[in-house]
Amino acid sequence: MIFLWVVLAIFLVFGLTVIFGAPYVPTRKPDVVDAFENLYPLKESDVVVDIGSGDGIVLRTAARYGAKAIGYEINPILVAISWLLARGNPRVTTRLANFWLTKLPHDTTVVYAFGVSRDIGRISAKLQKEALRLGHPIYLLSYGFELPGKKAIRRSKSHHLYEFR
Repeated sequence: MIFLWVVLAIFLVFGLTVIFGAPYVPTRKPDVVDAFENLYPLKESDVVVDIGSGDGIVLRTAARYGAKAIGYEINPILVAISWLLARGNPRVTTRLANFWLTKLPHDTTVVYAFGVSRDIGRISAKLQKEALRLGHPIYLLSYGFELPGKKAIRRSKSHHLYEFR
């Protein structure tokens, strides 16, 4: 009976996450490496924010390049997994938070997003607003989607790089 309740709880957490964000789809590490090497080479001064950070592969990869990495995730199970996989790495932080209700840290330079079509316009509008609030450019590395009405600076495989000023 306990097993059934645990399975039901996990199903509900992952199912409800889809209502408020994108479904969990693991990002392939080689794709992230390609983006950080060919589209936006990271520096130690960079702060990467991953929207819907899932298991934290983007965060851990960004940290390997020396960047500070912050993940926003609304699924508490994935936050725990991300924390466990990155434990001991001071450059990685995972927050149980809704990106839509959270302001970006003042030193954010890059936002990484694996979005769904219903959120593309909202992501663009939020990042433009945040770039104006912060007073410096923010770059978006989008995985698997293009922003309508905005031209990518560069593309590589399934990633697109955009700049918001």
